[in-house]
Amino acid sequence: MNFGFTEEQDLLRQEVRKFLDAHCPLPEVRHLMETPEGFSRDLWKQIGELGWLGLTIPEAHGGAGLGWVDLVVVLEETGRTLFPSPFLATTIAAAAIREAGTDTHKGRWLPALADGSKIASLAWLEPSDRWEPAGVELSAKQGKLTGTKIQVLDAPAADLFVVAFRQDGALRFGVVERNAPGVAVEPTPSIDQTRRVGRVRLDGAPIADVLEGAGDAVATRILDLATAAATAESLGAAEAAIRLTVAYANEREQFGSPIGRFQGVKHPLAEAFVDVESAKSIVYYAAWCLDERDADASRAVSLAKAYASESFPRVGIDAVQLHGGVGFTWEYDPHLYLKRSKWARAAFGDADFHYDRAIAMGEQ
Repeated sequence: MNFGFTEEQDLLRQEVRKFLDAHCPLPEVRHLMETPEGFSRDLWKQIGELGWLGLTIPEAHGGAGLGWVDLVVVLEETGRTLFPSPFLATTIAAAAIREAGTDTHKGRWLPALADGSKIASLAWLEPSDRWEPAGVELSAKQGKLTGTKIQVLDAPAADLFVVAFRQDGALRFGVVERNAPGVAVEPTPSIDQTRRVGRVRLDGAPIADVLEGAGDAVATRILDLATAAATAESLGAAEAAIRLTVAYANEREQFGSPIGRFQGVKHPLAEAFVDVESAKSIVYYAAWCLDERDADASRAVSLAKAYASESFPRVGIDAVQLHGGVGFTWEYDPHLYLKRSKWARAAFGDADFHYDRAIAMGEQ
């Protein structure tokens, strides 16, 4: 059995890396994160034309019809450069529509997400701060929603939201348009300026489409897809932080030698490399399970997220510390990766949540 990436996936990675290196290196990331929107509309249009936005959307609805393993390849590269864009948010929202919607729903919403003419986001988390399906308490009354969703990815830029809510006790998903009456979006502070989040307040907001898929099984599938995607991106960032620190350790001299020769520098970098490579292997397995709808998918996703939620922050901290005093300064890039690690640690559930989830599944 071949556990490696295919030639097509390797080529996809090369092309994505080439594009991001040319159009969004870290100096451009710094520029974009200071802008009001936090991303480039021109780059958004370009990645839409390149097919990134429709990668996992069915061909019948304007996409490429590829799987989550292919998406992981792209997300590792966007994470590596801390690419500021609503790519992750829109991909997750499109997956929710694909999983819970009928062909009519898909035909109505997915083509605009595939070509980038619309930006979307999944609105799941509520002030209770519970990621499991039981944490969704927002209820629909006469086709309208009243309540609050927090930590919604790229909410300030989104044109529509796929909202998790309850109807007659069952967990459902509905599409709510940004410009609908009763919808208010508030940007909220984030430790990571390359990743915008917001609060969505719903005050009698009408549901444009109630997707047919209902129940905890559909919700769990959508949450697993979202968690795996966010984890893949965070591991790409962790790998980049290690490479950035290795390059610095080979250049910075102390006592007449590059500091990379000292055990106090080599050992933390070696441990970080092992941690990230191990986590990546679990992510690849989880993505494969999701594509194959394997029974082990949810457990694999939780193990990957839990491990990444522990290892990426350690990498971020070590990257800053091994750069010495300059690592804390605004001019040096390690702090950008540390901040991303702090955001990623809690996104879609922290290590404790996912270890508990994986253990509970193992006992079933």
